[in-house]
Amino acid sequence: MAELLKLENVWSGYGEAVVLEDISLTLNEGDSLSLLGRNGMGKTTLLATLMGAASYRSGSMMLAGKDLCKVPAHARAHLGLGWVPQERDIFPSLSVEENLTVVTTPGPWTLEKIYAMFPRLKERRANMGNQLSGGEQQMLAIGRALMLNPKLLLLDEPLEGLAPLIVQELLSIIQQLTEESGMAVILVEQHARQILPLTRQALVLERGRCAFQGQSQTLLDDAELLDSWLGVSAH
Repeated sequence: MAELLKLENVWSGYGEAVVLEDISLTLNEGDSLSLLGRNGMGKTTLLATLMGAASYRSGSMMLAGKDLCKVPAHARAHLGLGWVPQERDIFPSLSVEENLTVVTTPGPWTLEKIYAMFPRLKERRANMGNQLSGGEQQMLAIGRALMLNPKLLLLDEPLEGLAPLIVQELLSIIQQLTEESGMAVILVEQHARQILPLTRQALVLERGRCAFQGQSQTLLDDAELLDSWLGVSAH
């Protein structure tokens, strides 16, 4: 597969504060990455840096051969970045269908395909964004990002605060995205054992630096490694 994303020695943060130090990673087209680490270690900051929402300081970031550092934040979606932030950021006063169609890019992901993946959204297509449950809002946020037909989808803790049944439903959908869509995915999540089976690669951040980078299965198979960085050996 062709190289899609390449970061080399990236430093970034917010204002004067440096959060990420010397981060390098490579992701090919259609590949998937679990981005792991305890709270406050820089996971969300890395996604925000890609989207232009954090203060980039140095290093290089290339997406599909284009220099991301030179692209303003508002234009990065047009390059092929789809972002589902923790806050979901759906439009509360727009209907489900309006949320999905307000910004679209031609490609395989259409309204019909989103409704096929998320039948609940089709049932509630006339409901306003603020009339949805937390799980439905998360589905809508993912669906809206897919309607941009991104080359790389960034998912920031998509399972946070959701009921167990909704979590299982979303895990199944994320598995479809990582295995069948042909789209690259970076997935941030606290529950390592839930998401590592869904991705091929894993990167662990420890105090803003890369503590581990390799195959997801390597982490899954090594309880001591998981426990040392994430404290999840008993989960």
